[in-house]
Amino acid sequence: MFGRIIFISESTAHVENTFKNYGDMDLMNVHVIFEAKNQRILGEISEVNEKEIIINFLGEFNESGRYVNGVIRKPLLSSKIRIINGNELKELIGFKDSNSFELGKSAIYKNYTVNPRINDFFANHFFISGNSGSGKTHGICRIIQNVFQDKTVLDTNANIFLFDSFGEYKNAFRNLNDYSNEYHYKFITSNPTEASDKLLQIPVSLLKLDDWALLLQASSHSQLPIIERTIRYAKIFSQNIEESNRLKNHLIAKALRSILFSNQTTAHKKNEVFQIIQVCHTNEFNFDTQVNGLGYSRTFSECFEMDSKGQFGESVLITNYILGFIDEELESIPEPVEYDYSIKDFQKAMEFTLISEGFQNNAKVYDDAIILRVRLSTIINTKVGTFFINPGHIKLEDFIKSLVKVDNKKAQIININLEDVDDVYAKVIVKIFCRLLFEYSKSLKDRASFPVHMVLEEAHRYIQRDNDTFLLGYNIFDRIAKEGRKYGAILGIISQRPVEISDTVIAQISNFLIFKMTHPKDLKYIEEMLPNISQDVIEKQKTLQPGNCVAFGSAFKIPMIIKMDMPNPTPYSSSCDVINRWNTYRKVESSGDVVAKAPIPVEQN
Repeated sequence: MFGRIIFISESTAHVENTFKNYGDMDLMNVHVIFEAKNQRILGEISEVNEKEIIINFLGEFNESGRYVNGVIRKPLLSSKIRIINGNELKELIGFKDSNSFELGKSAIYKNYTVNPRINDFFANHFFISGNSGSGKTHGICRIIQNVFQDKTVLDTNANIFLFDSFGEYKNAFRNLNDYSNEYHYKFITSNPTEASDKLLQIPVSLLKLDDWALLLQASSHSQLPIIERTIRYAKIFSQNIEESNRLKNHLIAKALRSILFSNQTTAHKKNEVFQIIQVCHTNEFNFDTQVNGLGYSRTFSECFEMDSKGQFGESVLITNYILGFIDEELESIPEPVEYDYSIKDFQKAMEFTLISEGFQNNAKVYDDAIILRVRLSTIINTKVGTFFINPGHIKLEDFIKSLVKVDNKKAQIININLEDVDDVYAKVIVKIFCRLLFEYSKSLKDRASFPVHMVLEEAHRYIQRDNDTFLLGYNIFDRIAKEGRKYGAILGIISQRPVEISDTVIAQISNFLIFKMTHPKDLKYIEEMLPNISQDVIEKQKTLQPGNCVAFGSAFKIPMIIKMDMPNPTPYSSSCDVINRWNTYRKVESSGDVVAKAPIPVEQN
């Protein structure tokens, strides 16, 4: 039994140890109640020695039996101390009903499961962290499997987007339909290998200025107007109308006029004119276009032949021809409401942008523009370019609905696999998907009617302290972290390096599942970013066994150690079986049995 209270400090009570066989008793982390009159204060045993037991104060049970975190008043010195009872424990760890889900087993109390309320956990951003091999990926798989295996509720309207860095989740969820005929799994990948796999595709016309800036790795504010003008021209050029072709001719004519009226040598002017016509041409402006004079005609290229004085022989003819296409009013053509264009159309629009702005006269701006053009060309000529498609005009709503459909059925888990995409582009693709999902959530009249969970495996690859805020004024993950909850756009962050995650995002996280973590920088970061976390919780994280985590946050009444079951089936995230891979076996049939032989020795020279 517990003895008398020796003394009470700011947050702990020192209690006389009267247990005769305390050395054989597992008292560490057990919860106790300080009871006196109408007072029931909860404490947790943090230290046991021969003379005393040290108990940390956690919170208080009110008169209605509800637990309230935090202690305003200290227990009386005359308080009776006892082990927490079953009803009080269930109030802390939750009980299973249609509004809760089973997270795992209590590591302290045998035969008790921890059952957070679904809204308390899934309506808030959550963070799962731990060392490599500590159980992070298995943990999130087990959580999602538990939710969908629960027969008391049918989660058909769930929209869980798993951004998978290493193709780990497919095995864990490919048989989601076994739980219910109304459950379906969709696998979107950059490298389809099975008939059911869907190729990763993003409509080019849904990309905005910010997306293109990230995709083209813009680093200067001077590059943003170039991209903005390119998007405008791409939209207009996508229309098969007379104004579109007239605008192209106007842009070419403006660029040619600028060259002809410059102070450059005639030869240099000719080279620049021909460079423009080579990359940007129309029926009215190409090398074979017939330019008519009075009673004669010349091809466009013939007009730039130089005479004996080193001048253009047909300078008057070609100048009048070019000036006839300039119409400044064309630049105010409104952008079409409906449009569609391909990534190659965007490339063509960028060429028109470059010639129309006269960048040749500003070396710094011209260099910035050329960098964008080169990077765009690189994307088009690599596999990354195939991910950006032109399906015709498509609205954001229709695209999002297509993402959550598989074979005309509603998919609840959408697994987007990026394992063979370079980190630079993988980060941008994830940002684009998350922006589209967030903007769709914000556009709904019935707020939060389409809850979306964006679960990011290896999140430190995407949620970084990069220059988005400097360049664009915001980072999409920071914005989702701060605003997404009220729209039903929820982040699920999985990372082994919390120190690399954006501070703004971490500060908005409500629930944490921390598996074994030993790196001092990560531990210090968690402690500094979360002022309400106790040193005791930090210490617990260092000694956890694989598959065990410390859970705390808005979904948990108190921090608790949870042992999670292995997911079934498991994801592809197990460690390599080195011993079986190192040994070379020869299988020899002997009496119907397969016998393992020793490795074959190698002859030495």
